[in-house]
Amino acid sequence: MEYKIDAKDSAIPCEITIDDDNGRYMVRNADTSGQSFNSAKELVSWIEQNWKPEDFNNQSEYCNILSNLKENISKL
Repeated sequence: MEYKIDAKDSAIPCEITIDDDNGRYMVRNADTSGQSFNSAKELVSWIEQNWKPEDFNNQSEYCNILSNLKENISKL
């Protein structure tokens, strides 16, 4: 799964990558810095702690992405 979402303070979208087949779990922040994680659960936990809906142009899109991520993780 790969998601892109536009942050209010950046022309470059934030990205979320969850690739279970290759063990890649990453985010790219609005400032283009990134984080890598050992699991999808760690990634989602980090997003919940560091990103807020009001950081993004479309707050409902952020909420939908987070909900989708949690739903897919619970299936693993």
